[in-house]
Amino acid sequence: MSFQIRSLDSGLFSHLFGKDPRVLAEYGIERIAVDSKPGFPCRVSLRDAEIGDNVLLMNFEHQPALSPYRSSHAIFVIEGANSANIGKNEVPEMLRTRLISVRAFDPAGMMVDADIVEGPHLETIINRLFSTESVAYLHLHNAKRGCFIARVERA
Repeated sequence: MSFQIRSLDSGLFSHLFGKDPRVLAEYGIERIAVDSKPGFPCRVSLRDAEIGDNVLLMNFEHQPALSPYRSSHAIFVIEGANSANIGKNEVPEMLRTRLISVRAFDPAGMMVDADIVEGPHLETIINRLFSTESVAYLHLHNAKRGCFIARVERA
């Protein structure tokens, strides 16, 4: 089964890049200088930030569906990041190195299934979950710290 992993659009965040820390604080956003790798996974580029990069740490509503599963959580965005260009059935390296929680949702935003998988086996779980007709899309989360990473759609 074909799938497409979607990063967040850089246009959602570009107006924040380079802003004064006091302005960012008004939005509840912090700029952090990256001091370790891995540890700061960017939801726009779908790569780990490099030591010395600046990332914005902010709350993001990744599940806007009007359902009990509506959700937001903290994410990192590398300042100046461009949206990832991910091919069909491609899994970015950043996802291959993590324990991933995969959550399956129906068209109404109700969770219908979920699983946890080591990154190298992510395709197997994606294909298994998409084999159920009621699954409209998947959300990938870091299993250990629970933060949203990316959305997966049928391709």
